[in-house]
Amino acid sequence: MMNLKGEHVFVTGGANGIGEAIVLDALESGASVSFCDIQVDKGLAYEKLLTAKGYSAMFVQADVADFASLSTAHQKVVAKMGNVTGLVNNAGVNCNADPVEMTDEEWNRFMNVDLKSVWHTAKLCLPAMRAARKGAIINIASIHARMTYPKYFPYAAAKSGVIGLTRNLALDEGVFQIRTNAVSPGYTLTPLLEQWFEQLPEKRIESMAVQPMQRMAKTSEIAKVVTFLLSDDASFVNGADWNVDGGLSARFA
Repeated sequence: MMNLKGEHVFVTGGANGIGEAIVLDALESGASVSFCDIQVDKGLAYEKLLTAKGYSAMFVQADVADFASLSTAHQKVVAKMGNVTGLVNNAGVNCNADPVEMTDEEWNRFMNVDLKSVWHTAKLCLPAMRAARKGAIINIASIHARMTYPKYFPYAAAKSGVIGLTRNLALDEGVFQIRTNAVSPGYTLTPLLEQWFEQLPEKRIESMAVQPMQRMAKTSEIAKVVTFLLSDDASFVNGADWNVDGGLSARFA
């Protein structure tokens, strides 16, 4: 178990999937954790469950695609839990599109969620981190940044952008002892993936057939890597992209 005692970790998209697992693992590691989501009922129910177990957890509603919404959420969590010392940019949506048929409005909305929000949360949290000369930012990217799937061009572009942004934040903020890293999951058994498999059962068979470890990741396995990168045990890890894909990206084809 990593030691995050005394830290305030803020997780976007924390009410479901990988984000939900990150919130729990950070709490189990001793952090106070705030998290935002657009799924209000799920977020409130999760906060109630966690606080009933004695954890220091706080949910706030926020649409990461909207800076004003994010800013309000940030103000609320800081007022209750103090400055954010660990930021996890997990919120995101999938995007399957045709490059000719996709509209500008669809592109902008998607990029605001999956890429622009990563800058916006950093914009909000960095001033306090700089003043404290300490902080950790973890950006959830994807295996799609390196190897992708037909018609996923917006998703691959956004996740590649997340990794590029991660590198530059690592260079720009390292002087303040703020570390910025990315985590790129492979196939992970989230509700979103399960929904895709339910709609296209053949994709589960195809996906399993190429898994070097003959299984897919549990959300908790992604969370463990994030918690490590948030902790002082990763004190000299900066500007890195951690593949957590069971070896899938090592395949030739």
